Amino acid sequence: METLIGSVDGAALAADNGAVGCPASSPGCPMASSRPAAAVSAGEGTLGRHLARRLVQVGVSDVFAVPGDFNLTLLDHLIAEPGLRLIGCCNELNAGYAADGYARARGVGACAVTFTVGGLSVLNAIAGAYSENLPIICIAGGPNSNDYGTNRILHHTIGLPDFSQELRCFQTITCHQAVVTNLADAHEQIDTAIATALRESKPVYLSISCNLPGLPHPTFSRDPVPFFLAPRLSNKMGLKAAVEATIEFLHKAVKPVLVAGPKLRVAKAGKAFVDLVDASGYAYSVMPSAKGLVPETHPHFIGTYWGAVSTAFCAEIVESADAYLFAGPIFNDYSSVGYSFLLKKEKAIIVNPERVIVGNGPAFGCVMMKEFLSELAKRIKKNTTAFENYKRIFVPEGSPLESEPNEPLRVNVLFKHIQKMLNGDSAVIAETGDSWFNCQKLKLPDGCGYEFQMQYGSIGWSVGALLGYAQGAKDKRVIACIGDGSFQVTAQDVSTMLRCEQNSIIFLINNGGYTIEVEIHDGPYNVIKNWNYTGLVDAIHNGEGNCWTAKVKCEEDLTEAIGIALGEKKDCLCFIEVIAHKDDTSKELLEWGSRVSAANSRPPNPQ
Repeated sequence: METLIGSVDGAALAADNGAVGCPASSPGCPMASSRPAAAVSAGEGTLGRHLARRLVQVGVSDVFAVPGDFNLTLLDHLIAEPGLRLIGCCNELNAGYAADGYARARGVGACAVTFTVGGLSVLNAIAGAYSENLPIICIAGGPNSNDYGTNRILHHTIGLPDFSQELRCFQTITCHQAVVTNLADAHEQIDTAIATALRESKPVYLSISCNLPGLPHPTFSRDPVPFFLAPRLSNKMGLKAAVEATIEFLHKAVKPVLVAGPKLRVAKAGKAFVDLVDASGYAYSVMPSAKGLVPETHPHFIGTYWGAVSTAFCAEIVESADAYLFAGPIFNDYSSVGYSFLLKKEKAIIVNPERVIVGNGPAFGCVMMKEFLSELAKRIKKNTTAFENYKRIFVPEGSPLESEPNEPLRVNVLFKHIQKMLNGDSAVIAETGDSWFNCQKLKLPDGCGYEFQMQYGSIGWSVGALLGYAQGAKDKRVIACIGDGSFQVTAQDVSTMLRCEQNSIIFLINNGGYTIEVEIHDGPYNVIKNWNYTGLVDAIHNGEGNCWTAKVKCEEDLTEAIGIALGEKKDCLCFIEVIAHKDDTSKELLEWGSRVSAANSRPPNPQ
């Protein structure tokens, strides 16, 4: 069976939680269209039009761009394409972050920059998308094709006649690179790059010489036919053997558990994981970076497993289990809280997108996670022991202390109110910092989106990602929790949110510095210059677009501001600056910071 490129696993997967791929309902998605390829006039059969049509076909309706002289002609063709909107960003870093957020919402994203000065500026965002397994088509306008192979020195370079610097920088942070310098193979290069991004669920780099986008070529004489990618299928013998070994392992256990990891997204296995939960009766939790990929309203959900900073009673159940199946985990120093997990390899089944490892024993390659979990669900015996144990020890968490009248606002009170704002039409964006920990404690209603960048952890990511996610998920009102230090890195593209008429709610937590770094290792470098953040956003607004700002210092202010944001200003971009004490942090950050600090400061091993 073959399925369309936009959703490598087929239309049925579009409903999967966290699936990366073109949703079947996306405008322009080939799954929703059977329109045959039509002939186009010679003047229309250009490279630029072909690229634009391909982007629309795979589900991209918005391209985030910064113009430069090497990409201007290409941008003309992107603008001219029906169904494709060009969104100008303030800088390339934010354009890349926006493509990242858009890919989280729509399954694939795209950004367009100019040669070298633009390409090197977007690198950090593309590296983050690579770490998070997000398919992004990064398009760079390149030098005139006649300049390649000459000894000419061009502007926007480091002053050498070698034009490969940008390409070499992208080679380690993209899964495919293509430099288009002639029309004869441009069709193939473009199609291969886009197909590879979707197949590998990673960014690709596509450089197009600035003199080519407007030129016709016979290979572009027809509308591009929606092309197909055969889904990756398991080796049947390997799949059967992996299931048999896993069943034997789990059925020997008394109190096994399941843990969802972030690679459920790339494997499109969210629904298959939940089906396994239903079939097994096991208690299940999520790793922090998998929050939002599986439902939190399921009766057997026990919270976030994050070692020493887990949801209350979750770590006790997971770490005391005699077998745990991790589906798509990423174990790093952050997710393991400075390598302090109390897990044993011989008790673990690790299910990666294409590989299964059972304890210390056998490993099975070419086994697709989704197929494996589905087959396992058909064979698994019900065992609710771990969940029953959880119910015996569980004590509902308390509420924050009631505030005194006009008492300075505490962060835990802020998040108590944010919790009440969430519904199925919401989504949450959590910036790197203490918002990681506070947002992790939010209980997500069915349908509520959740995104953060844990593997790469680049401060400032959330501003651009909010722009892109809100543009890709227009059916949701996005709530972003951003620290003041992070906001200072990428604040400019609030202006782009206004141009796009977005109605997100930004909570800017002003506590005077890089709080997460304070708890890892404090120093004067963690204190930042305070800004008048509402004044800054008002200046960016400048009377153009719908924007409302508020500065809150106590719970009464906060309650009033949230009421306005959800009521009369529901169609506005709402920016709420929350004044918090510099030492007001979650207890989880205090614990996590000390353990990560200990891991960072380990002395060298004896030589």
